[in-house]
Amino acid sequence: MEEKVFDTSLSIEEAIASPERLCNLIDEKRYSELKEFAMEIPAPDMAEMFLEIPSKYHAVLFRLLPKEQAAETFVDMDTDAQRRLIESFSDSELVEILDELYIDDTVDIIEEMPANVVKRIIKNSGAEERAAINSILKYPKNSAGTVMTTEYVRFVGDMTVEAALKHIRRVAIDKETIYTCYVTDKDKHLVGIVTAKDLLISELDVELSEIMDEHVIYVHTADDREEVAAKMSKYGFLAMPVVDSERRLVGIVTVDDALDVIIEESEEDFQKMAAITPTETPYLKTDVFSIWKSRIPWLLLLMITSTVSSTILTGFEAALPAVLVLFVPMIMGTGGNSGGQSSVTVTRSISLGEITFSDLWQVFFKEVRVGIMCAVTLGAVTFLKVLLVDKLLLANSAITVSIAFIISMSMAVTIIVAKLIGAILPLLAKKIHLDPAVMASPLITTLVDAVSLLVYFAVAKATLGL
Repeated sequence: MEEKVFDTSLSIEEAIASPERLCNLIDEKRYSELKEFAMEIPAPDMAEMFLEIPSKYHAVLFRLLPKEQAAETFVDMDTDAQRRLIESFSDSELVEILDELYIDDTVDIIEEMPANVVKRIIKNSGAEERAAINSILKYPKNSAGTVMTTEYVRFVGDMTVEAALKHIRRVAIDKETIYTCYVTDKDKHLVGIVTAKDLLISELDVELSEIMDEHVIYVHTADDREEVAAKMSKYGFLAMPVVDSERRLVGIVTVDDALDVIIEESEEDFQKMAAITPTETPYLKTDVFSIWKSRIPWLLLLMITSTVSSTILTGFEAALPAVLVLFVPMIMGTGGNSGGQSSVTVTRSISLGEITFSDLWQVFFKEVRVGIMCAVTLGAVTFLKVLLVDKLLLANSAITVSIAFIISMSMAVTIIVAKLIGAILPLLAKKIHLDPAVMASPLITTLVDAVSLLVYFAVAKATLGL
């Protein structure tokens, strides 16, 4: 019988697209070929392959990976795959994996696992690792302390370059980064930083105190993690030192963790702006009840607040000519869209650190000018549309020039007001320590609907003398 040959010339992309080939190798127990090929696949891609192959193959494939690649792959896996593997590990295998993981990655895994798995991880961690894990877990949620790692390179100021390089060679294998190193005094107070480049280009007998940068930018353990990520982006840091209240160095936030924070916060803002309670569970793995629970509070709130618009409409409807009521949806919709544009723009700028509450007046005057320009444009188009399309083309005899003026003027004023509301509310939310994303499109639209009706009826009353 002709022997099946596994094509190891496949590209990584082709291999990922054909995970059944790996399953066939496991079934045929051709482990040496499988191991050789798997070693060539980057950890993130290997983690994706675990999502594609049946879970019965996970343990076998994982055990064939070299320790370092296995640890990196494990970190990139989804929570369910991690849990299944942990349950299949013996205690000795679990210890080997934990030894290869950085502390911050271990903490991230612990936060996602059920209690029985957490107990097993803690039990099989070393005393030093256990202490580091517990110290990170005690920090407030979403703080710098929760995303930092305690595995960094630290020197004291009176060390020479030669001693520092020897120290790096000795400890580097257990550190998350060695490119930026930190200088402290004997009590771990942060006094400076040196880079690997500084060490490589300096004379061996020079003390670190002579070459270190004393103007250190750092963050505190309680600082918001989103602000830490923004600061790292601003200064282009690969790592940010984290200190306690007495400026003692307790950890660092690395660029990969900062990137994860930015992505998570962006997804959270997106959900809030869509009037959904944020959740970290992937959509396909979220049960129907949880999705309902995340959406229904906002829907109920928006439904209740929309009754304000209904009340206003009911109060004025009898006094208005019937023809004006026909254009209520157009004015409310345009106002909501105008406010939504401003709120999303301002919320994004706040998130990126481009504006703060102190810029309120600058934002106000900018949106006033933008609102006027949009109002003039849309007001003129509305006036022509009402006369040419609704009156002439659709033959609505109830429309007059004064009716067209009321509609177009109401449209113009509504746009200006809506843009101001959309721009100012996120800044006010930030000032009172609320998430600006909460003040995004759905809530803004509901508020603008009520305002647009009041504007519409006020203009009609003034023009028609109602």
